[in-house]
Amino acid sequence: MALESATTERGESVFIDRSDAERGSEAPFYAVYSSKDSSNRWGYVCSNCESFDNAMDTMGKIECNNCGNIRKPEEWDAAHE
Repeated sequence: MALESATTERGESVFIDRSDAERGSEAPFYAVYSSKDSSNRWGYVCSNCESFDNAMDTMGKIECNNCGNIRKPEEWDAAHE
């Protein structure tokens, strides 16, 4: 697995795994790690706009705060509406 080094909007060095994707409504979200050995998951990058500014809720929904790309939750519970 080859990780791609990148720098976040805040200047943090992170590593993108483009082989670990979650389907989004516009484009995939790729896993991002804070270490090159991928031992510490940092978050996701939106491949639609290449933004690291994403939010994830407890149900697994990922939403890009920049372009609105969204990954629906794996499980859905009407009580969370």
